[in-house]
Amino acid sequence: MTLLLTERDVESVLTMDLALACVEAAQRALGAQGVNHPRRRLPVPDGQLHYMTSSLPGVDAFGAKLYATGHGAPRFLVPLYRGSTGVLLALIEADWLGRLRTGAASGVATKFMARADAEVLGVIGTGGQAFTQVLAVCAVRPIKQVRVYGRDPARRAAFARSLGGALTAEVQAVADARAAIEPADVVVTMTSASAPVFDGAWLKAGAHVNAAGSNHLLRREIDGVTVARAARVVADSVEQARLESGDLAAAVAEGALRWEDVLEFTDVVCGRVPGRAAPDEITLFESHGLSAWDIATAVRVYDLARERGLGVEIPLFGGSSTKA
Repeated sequence: MTLLLTERDVESVLTMDLALACVEAAQRALGAQGVNHPRRRLPVPDGQLHYMTSSLPGVDAFGAKLYATGHGAPRFLVPLYRGSTGVLLALIEADWLGRLRTGAASGVATKFMARADAEVLGVIGTGGQAFTQVLAVCAVRPIKQVRVYGRDPARRAAFARSLGGALTAEVQAVADARAAIEPADVVVTMTSASAPVFDGAWLKAGAHVNAAGSNHLLRREIDGVTVARAARVVADSVEQARLESGDLAAAVAEGALRWEDVLEFTDVVCGRVPGRAAPDEITLFESHGLSAWDIATAVRVYDLARERGLGVEIPLFGGSSTKA
């Protein structure tokens, strides 16, 4: 029987700490013969179908993430299979799962790349995805102050209030991007911008940047100055970055970067290359979203849901009684 898990089921079991562990495990699995296929986009009438797949032998699972855009709010779905048997374990609604795993990826990058004494987080973006970015960074570094900027004053104030209820750190809504970036030890960008949202000259020595909002070649959140100043540039997947990273593609076109100098996130997590070599280095993590994160997180959600009796069993494929 296949287990159907709704958003409510996922929200009841998935925490940021679990998501952080799952994303790090996913990157280690990719370093040990795991396979991640980059996102593909299928044009459909008035929109696109997006799909991304992966196989993670370390967690005995494979599957996909599917969602459509252009027809209202996207609806995210993860079909999850047992790797050793091919049994369809679950169909999982994956909005909350996706937001947590995206935030967790920046958290894992911050863990391996930011200064251990980072205390100030600067955030540009005030949506739901930005919220989980902040939770993740604050879970891995001793953040004392979060400085938030978004173009809409009312929205950034509301966002700061919502964060204040979830964190022990001081949260401050600031009037411009520079006020968020200049004092920051860690920077997060999570926007839908098509042009850079801050000047790379504002970054302080030793800052770490998580650029997480842009996953299209025609969109860009960070400028060539930021990329040029970064002592190391790490992509969640270099293969996927070549297809989707407007940030890096523009920097390459401007001569601020060579693709062969971009490091793989898996190599950093597995210890093959250092995420930081000196306290005053500026470091950059380009996040576009990997199916491997979804699948590793979905496995943990599935296991916990089974333990707690959550979800609804549905008799697919003739109601086969094959054990998962």
